[in-house]
Amino acid sequence: MYAIVKAGGHEEKVEVGTQITVNRLAAKKGETVEFPVALLVDGDKVTMAAKDLAKVKAQGEVVDDEAKGPKVSIMKFHNKTGGARRAGHRQKLTVVKITKIA
Repeated sequence: MYAIVKAGGHEEKVEVGTQITVNRLAAKKGETVEFPVALLVDGDKVTMAAKDLAKVKAQGEVVDDEAKGPKVSIMKFHNKTGGARRAGHRQKLTVVKITKIA
């Protein structure tokens, strides 16, 4: 059984035991978080009706609340003036392990 959940503006395919990386959540390491389900597949049975999916939640445990994404380099160059600016960014992320889909 797997589900498509909405997490941090994205949709992720999850099963029990999988780890997903989502944008930073306000939960600390070891806490439980819930995600709304957009689609549920159980063998040949596919659940897409909104009234049925409102009853289903995917629960997960926060494994790492201080994860960071890859470094993104930003370089701005101003022609003929000799001006250049360099900056970088690393997105703050949360790693969640799915424990239950019910």
